[in-house]
Amino acid sequence: MEKRSFDWGSLILGILFIIVSLMSFRDPVGNLVAIVIVFGVLAILKGIFEIFLRNRFKDLTGYKAKMPILVGVLDILIGIFLLWNMQASILALPFVFAIWFIVDSIFGLFGLEAARKLNNGYFWFSLIVNILGVIVGFMLLFNPVSSALTLSFLVGFYFMMWGITHILLAFR
Repeated sequence: MEKRSFDWGSLILGILFIIVSLMSFRDPVGNLVAIVIVFGVLAILKGIFEIFLRNRFKDLTGYKAKMPILVGVLDILIGIFLLWNMQASILALPFVFAIWFIVDSIFGLFGLEAARKLNNGYFWFSLIVNILGVIVGFMLLFNPVSSALTLSFLVGFYFMMWGITHILLAFR
C-alpha cells in the first residue's frame, strides 16, 4: 500500500490562487494595480514552487521532468516583469497573461503522463484545465481590447482552477 502524504506547499499555493481569484472577481477596475502586484508576486512564488515540484514528481514517478524547471523560470521572469514597471505592466497585461496561459497550459499538457501516474481523476481535471487555459490564452491574445475589459474575470477563473488543482494535489 502506498503511503499518502499531505503537501502543505500545494495547499498554501492553492489557497493563494483562490484568494487572487476572488480579488479578480470582486472589483476588476479598482483593483487592477493591486492585481498586477499580487499576480507579479504570485508568479514569482509559483515559479519557485514549480522548480521544487520537479523533485516531488521525480520522487513520486521516477520521471525527471524538465518542463517544471522551464515553467518555473518563465513564471519568475513574468513576475519580475509585472513588478518592474507598473504602467507598462497594466498596458501589457492582456498580452502577458495570454502568453502565460498558453505556454503554461501547453507545458501542462506535456506533463499529463506524469499526472496520469498520480491519479486518473487528476489527469482528467488537469487535461480540462490545460485545454481551457490554451483556449482562454488565445482569446486574450487575439482580442486585447475585449480581453482588457474581461481580464479580471478570465484571470480569476484561471487562478480558481489552479487553486483547486493545487488543493487537490495537497491531499493526494
